Amino acid sequence: MRRSRALNSEVQLWTVPEDRAGQRIDNLLMARLKGVPRSRIYRMLRKGEVRVNKRRCKADYRVEAGDLIRIPPVELAPEKRAPSIPRRLMAKIERSIIAEGDGWIALNKPSGVAVHGGSGLQFGVIEVLRAIPGLSKTSIELVHRLDRDTSGILLIATKRSRLRWLHQQLRQGTMRKTYQCIVHGRWPREVQSVDFAIVPRTRTGGERIMKAVAATTTEHAAKPALTHYRLIAQRGQFAWLEAMPVTGRTHQIRVHCAAMGCPIIGDDKYRTDKHLKEIEKSKGIDRLGLHAWKLSFLEKENGNRIEICADLPELWRTLGGAK
Repeated sequence: MRRSRALNSEVQLWTVPEDRAGQRIDNLLMARLKGVPRSRIYRMLRKGEVRVNKRRCKADYRVEAGDLIRIPPVELAPEKRAPSIPRRLMAKIERSIIAEGDGWIALNKPSGVAVHGGSGLQFGVIEVLRAIPGLSKTSIELVHRLDRDTSGILLIATKRSRLRWLHQQLRQGTMRKTYQCIVHGRWPREVQSVDFAIVPRTRTGGERIMKAVAATTTEHAAKPALTHYRLIAQRGQFAWLEAMPVTGRTHQIRVHCAAMGCPIIGDDKYRTDKHLKEIEKSKGIDRLGLHAWKLSFLEKENGNRIEICADLPELWRTLGGAK
């Protein structure tokens, strides 16, 4: 039986350098404590074992240059031989790169591919990119996330300075995202915005989901959410929509569509009507009808807006009539 090996036997005190400013504390710890399980890192944060400037912090805290981080003694998980990434997956991810610039690359992520490993998955987009020759020596970090079953534009930073700049745009709202989705039912043309607040819930069995509640709710855990919609076409029992999220809540577009009585096709988490699932089966629908179609952001040097588009998948041609 292999034993864990100590990474450090004493408390570490580490000062955040300038080039790490703006990074989330959980991501920073994962990069610094390689070999320590993600679950252990999040447990340290929850229990207050990790301190920033002698204070507890949450996992989403963004560090600042000069922050003093206290890291407790931790152990590495038993050493394992890193599994090799299948060549087919690596080629698939390489082919999905659709644009790149100074310090960033953009992919048209395929549906069914996770953005990172974990929860039983060995590989995600990030792990594959870090193994690609030419990229393996750069800093590969997610700018934002997409659900595993959502296809479309995924933005990756290849420089720490660019990651900070792009994260700043996410926080300030200057990064714009537009999604295309196909939903069940008839979407009311007059409905152009949905502002249900979103709150986490746990189903029987422990599955975590998000639930839409009134925007005026006083529930403590609820977060305000706003999505703008445009009806592109009504195709019989399906509607083709453009969705522009203003906020970035977990599963926001999916939850808002379901709350309007028009769940996204292929959404097993929020499409609860079994009859709709049978309709999907009869139509040969085998994926989530949500695609991150367009993303734009400002260049740091001159303020010009860069706009990236990802071609619509075949599903939009067969059901939506896209050309």
